[in-house]
Amino acid sequence: MPLDPLLVAIYARLGSAMFAADIDGLGLFQVDDDVNELQTRNAAVHEGWQENLFSSFLVFGGAPGLAHFYATVPALADEQGHQPVVWVNAYEQGYALPVASTVDRLFDTYSRYLEELVAHEDFKEEGAAALTFPWRTPHLLARDEHLVRLIKEGHFDRWLPGQEGRDWAGRVIKAHHDHF
Repeated sequence: MPLDPLLVAIYARLGSAMFAADIDGLGLFQVDDDVNELQTRNAAVHEGWQENLFSSFLVFGGAPGLAHFYATVPALADEQGHQPVVWVNAYEQGYALPVASTVDRLFDTYSRYLEELVAHEDFKEEGAAALTFPWRTPHLLARDEHLVRLIKEGHFDRWLPGQEGRDWAGRVIKAHHDHF
């Protein structure tokens, strides 16, 4: 699968990365001269599902120690090759929620999420559970107009977790209409 151009640049400079490891980390798999976790992790995720739910995704990172991943959707790339990003829950039946229209927008939205999380009144007691990403952050995702359009057009419907996922997508759309 084609790799998003921003991910190519990130991997060329960093090889791997971990953001906010002590809070609700977002780690990028290691890709360098010695290790290619993109290849091994994607093979494992794609083989692990009989229905091949995630075969359309290129998994590039995730939360440490959890089967929660971030993946691009190459089939939905724009003219410049930038790909939307989904948050994948690979437990049990598996599903994905759209979280950004591009990798760049993911980092922007995720940084805004971290700011809200540490300012949340329950953060000291509950940690990341005080404001889970992306389930409790539709207002942040709604800032990404292109993502909202892709959601409205139904590009992510087949990966949503049933009615709960459709309701969540509706909250993202509503938040966009209410605030932008």
